Order: sequence, then structure tokens, then C-alpha cells
Amino acid sequence: MKLQFKLAGSIAACILVLILGIGIGSVFVPPEDIIKIIFSKIAQKEIYNIESTFVAIVWNVRLPRVLVAFLAGGSLAVSGAVMQSILKNPLASSYTMGVSSGAALGAALVILTGLTLPLIPAFTLPLAGTLAGLLTVYASVKLASLVDRNFENSTIILTGIVFSLFINGIITIIIALNRDGMARLIFWQMGSFASQNIKNFNILLPICAAGTLILTGLSNEMDLLTFGEEQAKTMGVNTKKIKWLLLFLASALTGTVISFVGIIGFIDLISPHIVRKLVGARHKIVIPMSFCIGGTAMVLCDMTARTILSPQELPVGAITALAGAPFFCYVYFKGRRRA
Repeated sequence: MKLQFKLAGSIAACILVLILGIGIGSVFVPPEDIIKIIFSKIAQKEIYNIESTFVAIVWNVRLPRVLVAFLAGGSLAVSGAVMQSILKNPLASSYTMGVSSGAALGAALVILTGLTLPLIPAFTLPLAGTLAGLLTVYASVKLASLVDRNFENSTIILTGIVFSLFINGIITIIIALNRDGMARLIFWQMGSFASQNIKNFNILLPICAAGTLILTGLSNEMDLLTFGEEQAKTMGVNTKKIKWLLLFLASALTGTVISFVGIIGFIDLISPHIVRKLVGARHKIVIPMSFCIGGTAMVLCDMTARTILSPQELPVGAITALAGAPFFCYVYFKGRRRA
């Protein structure tokens, strides 16, 4: 019963934050107006007694932005939860493993070259981000296994950070050599939801939903992996195959999100820890709850980024870094003390 209360409370907090994210800004829109506008638009009914400015702000600007932020935060959090489970490392995440930087490089090259897939042009960015992110994490894990036969957790994380810094250097050079799109790429590199629209939401929704549902369906395998590979093998799990499948799905979620919103770190690191403190370690609950908590946290960070210095807007990646860097240190040194 206690778990049910926690789940209900988390969902209620999520809904409240979504409404606040839509309502708060340079122009405040009351919650009752937000609810009325959304339901009236969905039902295709006339909207009475609400200013047309409010309707335009909610439906055309803030709702798409908040929905994309929620999907992005939720998907990154799910990716982080999976990576922490695979590597048995509390510091593992798409950001610390270099997936985010790799995906950003792939997306930046597509943006600058104007490359599009002939039959599915809308999915060019997410596919480029996914492939580049997966390649980066594969190279990172392989290098870590070569330089450290014991495959220590700290080695994996340090290798991921080295790859991330190296790729960020490449992205910086690309930006410097392309002055025309410099401002856009710099702001995108730091993470932003400023230019999001309903079209991007419609592309992200099926990919993020499918990835999260598939990973939730693999919860039993992740639970078994937490007890060790040998025990998982005795239970009939093909550990090598399932680990690479999980890594691919987690990288696909990260790559898709990063290709649309830019590099946003630490949501994928912090959210799974909060979820495990709340509901325990069963992945059947951890995965969907990570999506909920991660999405909520991202909406809060985006709301802070666009209101704290209003009318000027900060990159949301800066806000998540300010919150996430101290948390990273806390988790790392806590683990060192236990060791």
C-alpha cells in the first residue's frame, strides 16, 4: 500500500509540474484556463471566455515545449537506469558514457551537411544520433576493457568522460569552422527547448514510447543481471546478447533525444537514483517511474531556465549541470567511502 501511495504521489506531482510548466512564463496562464484550452482543442470545440492570446501561448508555444521536455527527460532517465543496471555502476549514464556527445556529433554533422534520408527524412536526425551514440559507447566500453583487465567501474566512467571530452572538442572545431550557424549550434550544444514544436513531439513520441515499453518488457532480464552474470546464465539468460540489446535501446533513446534538443546532462544520472530510493530496485517499476521522474525534472529545469532571468533564456543544460555536478560528486565519494 505504501508503494501505491508513492506511485500515486509521483504521478500527481508530475501532472502538477506539467500544468505549472505550461502556465508559468512572461505571461501567466491560470491552471483552469490551461485545462479548458487543452480539452476544448482536443474535442475541437469553441473556446469561450478565454483571451485568444492565452490560447495561442498554450496551444502553439508552451504545450509542445513542455511535452517535448517531458519526453526528453523521461527517455534520458530510462536510458540512465538501464546503463546503471548493465554496468552495475551508480555513475553510469548516457552523459558520463559519452553517448550524449557522440549523438550530438552525429546530429551536428547532419544539421550542417543538410543530409536527409530519401524515404523517411523526418527520422534522419534521430537515426544519425542513435548510430553515433551507439558507436561511441561501444568504443568507450571496448577501450576500458583493453586498458583495465579487471574492468573497474571507475575505468569505465573515466573512459566515457575522455571520449565525451574528445568528441566535444571535435564539435567545437566544427562550430568554429561554420560561422554562419555558430550561434544556433552553440546554443543547441548546451541544450534547449526554445524551438520545439508539435512536429518534433510527433516524431519523438513513437520512438520514446516504443523504447521505454520494450525496456520495461526486459525488466526480468535486468533484475537477473543485477545478481551477476553467472546466476543470470543459470536462469537461461543469454547475458552477452541481452546486454548489447539493452545498450542499443538505451543509446537509441539518448541519441534520438539529443539529436532534437542538444546535450543535456545529469537528468539520466540523478533520476534513477531518486526512483530507487522511492520504490526499490525492481526494474518493472524503476523503468516507468524513471520516465515519470525524469520527465518531471526536465520540465522543472526548463521552466527555471526560461524564467529565472526572464526575458532572457538560459540553456537548460546549464541548469541540469548546476544540479547534477554536485550530485555526481556525492555519489562518487559515497562509493569511495564504502570501498
